Amino acid sequence: MAHTLDIRIGTIVPGGPSTANYIRQIKSYGFESFELTFGDKVVGNDIPRIAAEVKEAIGDANITIGALGVYGNPLETTPGDLDVLRGWEILIDNAHLFGTNVVSGFTGRVRGKPIPDSITRFKEVFAPLTRRAADKGVRLAFENCSMGGNWQTGDYNIAHNPAAWELMFDAVPADNLGLEWEPCHQMVTLIDPMPQLRKWVKKIIHLHGKCATIRWDVVRKYGFEGPVPFAFHRTPGFGDCNWTDIISDLRMGGFAGSIDIEGWHDPVYRGDLEMTGQVHGLNYLKNCRGGEFISNPK
Repeated sequence: MAHTLDIRIGTIVPGGPSTANYIRQIKSYGFESFELTFGDKVVGNDIPRIAAEVKEAIGDANITIGALGVYGNPLETTPGDLDVLRGWEILIDNAHLFGTNVVSGFTGRVRGKPIPDSITRFKEVFAPLTRRAADKGVRLAFENCSMGGNWQTGDYNIAHNPAAWELMFDAVPADNLGLEWEPCHQMVTLIDPMPQLRKWVKKIIHLHGKCATIRWDVVRKYGFEGPVPFAFHRTPGFGDCNWTDIISDLRMGGFAGSIDIEGWHDPVYRGDLEMTGQVHGLNYLKNCRGGEFISNPK
């Protein structure tokens, strides 16, 4: 039976020794889920201890862990890159301690090469990781952030363009492999996110709650490579997206999971206004979801 909390609204929190303390400070604001993001620093953390502390910090609040995130380049072989790969393995193996079945991050890429040149290495790394995850009931979700790269070159991620998704999911055709999608990363490359969402909704495992503002007057005058910024990452409720439409399409596509707000990007609601903006985004997304769940009469 469908329920409002089939789609939870939460936020991203830093993963590490201070996670539990951070959660204690913000859990009363009404967040329903948290993504714990460790960046590229999973290795060196006592993950079981963090899981126990997070569980204690949440207590009896109706809050879940939407995903565990590791963001680096697991396809290359420097010591730091190998730690990122090990981070994927650690989070997959320990996801159950947090009560989640989603591990998210970047695909990585062969540095400085076009996206198709990374597909063989992507399969070498993620085919076994995907099987490892499937054995533990875990799903893997790739964020659609370019990290400054493009089709021809980059350092971190190939999963930022739908043509790349076709190559990736053809190379590793697994049901537990999908996307950590957000409209912002598509909008800032002038892709319309709504047709894309409808096409790819069955592959979306987790969402980042982040929007964008596109200044079309700047695009028309200077283009997207000129001296004037044409796009800004925004907290939901302050950008161009209609999240009522996004959540409606998610529901029609059968999505169930978390939309976790990715803060710390908005050009206005940042610094002292960061949590003000995030809580506004939280309440805005709850309203776009339809508000509080109301049972039907018998």
